[in-house]
Amino acid sequence: MAVRSRRSAGNLPAELTSFVGRRHELGEAKRLLSAARLVTLTGAGGVGKTRLALRVAADVRRAFPDGVWLVELADVGDPHLVPNTVATAFGLRGTSDQAAGLAEYLEDKQLLLVLDNCEHVADECATLVAKLLAVSGGLRVLATSRHTLHVEGEHLLHVEPLPVPRAGDTGGPVEAVTLFADRAAAVSPGFELTPDNRATVSRICRRLEGIPLAIELAAVRVRVLSVDQVLERLDDRLGLLTSRPAAVRPRRRTLEAAIDWSFELCTPAEQRLWAQASVFPGGFDLDAAEHVCSPADDDSALDVVTGLVDKSVLSRQNGTFGRHAWYRMLETVREYGGARLAADGGEAGVRARQAGYYADLARRYRAEGFGPRQSEWLARLRREHANLRAVLDHCLADPGRAGQALDIAASLWNFWYGGGLVPEGCGYLRRGLELCGERTLVRARGLYAMAFLAIQTGAPHAELLAELGELAAEFDDERLRAGHAECAGMATFFTGDLTGGADLLERALAGYRTAGDALLVFDTLILLAAARFFLGDPRGAAAAEEALALTERHEARWSRGYALWAVAIHRWRADQPRQAAELLHEAVALRLPDRTLLAFLVEALAWCHSAEGEHERVARLLGAAAAVWRLSGARVGEMSPYQGVDEQCATLARKALGDEVFDAAFAEATGFGLDEVVRYALRERPAPHVAGKTAEPGGLTRRQREIAELVARGMSNKEIAAALVLSGRTVEGHVENILVKLGLTSRTQVASWLAGQPGPPA
Repeated sequence: MAVRSRRSAGNLPAELTSFVGRRHELGEAKRLLSAARLVTLTGAGGVGKTRLALRVAADVRRAFPDGVWLVELADVGDPHLVPNTVATAFGLRGTSDQAAGLAEYLEDKQLLLVLDNCEHVADECATLVAKLLAVSGGLRVLATSRHTLHVEGEHLLHVEPLPVPRAGDTGGPVEAVTLFADRAAAVSPGFELTPDNRATVSRICRRLEGIPLAIELAAVRVRVLSVDQVLERLDDRLGLLTSRPAAVRPRRRTLEAAIDWSFELCTPAEQRLWAQASVFPGGFDLDAAEHVCSPADDDSALDVVTGLVDKSVLSRQNGTFGRHAWYRMLETVREYGGARLAADGGEAGVRARQAGYYADLARRYRAEGFGPRQSEWLARLRREHANLRAVLDHCLADPGRAGQALDIAASLWNFWYGGGLVPEGCGYLRRGLELCGERTLVRARGLYAMAFLAIQTGAPHAELLAELGELAAEFDDERLRAGHAECAGMATFFTGDLTGGADLLERALAGYRTAGDALLVFDTLILLAAARFFLGDPRGAAAAEEALALTERHEARWSRGYALWAVAIHRWRADQPRQAAELLHEAVALRLPDRTLLAFLVEALAWCHSAEGEHERVARLLGAAAAVWRLSGARVGEMSPYQGVDEQCATLARKALGDEVFDAAFAEATGFGLDEVVRYALRERPAPHVAGKTAEPGGLTRRQREIAELVARGMSNKEIAAALVLSGRTVEGHVENILVKLGLTSRTQVASWLAGQPGPPA
């Protein structure tokens, strides 16, 4: 199979300030990455590990066809969320075994994964990295941590402070001095090093021991002070170090003293907001600052935030929701603020206001999430993700606030699903339900959310549905009764009882109409349209058309993609494949970040092209759909009603093309990335001619060849899954495909077949 060309991908942020020095470290880090698969940059807080890692990653980007990907772990409080956080960076939907899903996704990728700030979740990072490196030969990992990860094969590069000039040295530029001058010029245009100030700047850098964060904090003072005044005040502050505990490392004490000094030069209002804003691990906007923090009556939050930006305590980033500006602190600066907040005794009040703010935010999302700002809301919640985690964890740690956590998690049920965070959402809902045993409306809403997510992922749900039904009757609540019918209908439909599922969904639809809930009316219409499609019931087309009309009336762009799919499959059923394909192309062209939706769309396009006799395209579309189903983590792609249509189309294509050509086309498309899938579906990516191509011996993919060798050794599916860090279901599917492709009837025949084959390609 020809090697496909891949465009560089990734998610590295743009540099906001110039990168100074580090030539030796850059060269050494790149040398280590060329020889080792895991390189960890270690060093103290504020020494510049993150900045160095980002520059290294940017410099080596072209060496990784599948891109360079940054995962920031400073915001992750629960170590168990590390795999999910990494998966989310790749756009993967959550699964119950996220590490296995990641391993399967990365197995054939050539990319660099940058894990930033690993120290507080070091054990979980080490476990995950070891698993991923064992499976993916093309993966490299660049980590930053205050200490080593202790993974086999780890190479370390200790990041030291910047070089500082020796006393009396008046030679060429030294990196620490260059950094000070660069940052001072940024806040005071026209500042430059001169023979008159060079010695003072050099002394400042020596006093700060070359620690980049400390130097940057000091350089900001040039806006209002001369360099001589900066040095004088710095000497006063650092002179206090002699009273600090001797056990604290000198450089750590220097950094703390520099931050202390920066804090003391802030106004009281700025100090208060600095401390209070430390409760936002993911950053915040002005609205959050106004509601959660409490500046004095005569200070506006905007003025105080502006002052902290001017002093480089906060950094400003562009917003994604309503184009609001977004503010963040460096982790070391935020830790300092958190310590101040705890010492001042005001943390409880700030946390309570924060919980109330996010409870209101979650309710607003639920109320406005089916409308013109649908996509913006999801983008905002993704940006707020770390803050939501912090609030939920804090509330769940206090039994008195567990109900508030359950309320937030339940209001976000659609975010957990649409954002690919199902395991995480289930975790919060489960903990909330365990702590909130009282039979309340909040518990009932939590039961609905948990049941919905559980059914979508094939998790146990019978007890959830039973209690939800009881509470719906107890509260005589129409929306809850409809929710119970919807979930029961989904469960029934997904297990193959199409008629029973459709009847229950009809009942749910009537209840949601009575309750006036447009989002849930829409969701149920889509489910009903699907059930009736497989029943061959023409009334399903009317449900799909109504769903589409709802999205137009509410300007719900995200939901429109699902509605277009529902209308399209009924057009296909009515022998209108071209009209169906046009609708599907319209939906794909929305380029929505919903992997499950994209899989549905590409799969349905294969059905349309099968009706038109474009069999080679059918093979590729089915392969592309298989790739996206794997990325989505959704279970519905393997359910029999959908799979039955896929198999019919595949059978026709195999008959027309022959097994060899079909397998080559299908296998080539399973290697597509998401962007390639979209471009191919829209005919923006020309397909190479595959007639006459051959796949691996026997038509096996590289992964199937690997599994075949393990089967030949007598290993069970469970043992293979453990060895390759795959799910048992994935291994089972591979083994079945291997037997079909090789024309064998038992696992014992695989060894004989392998004995007659050449070794795997190098």
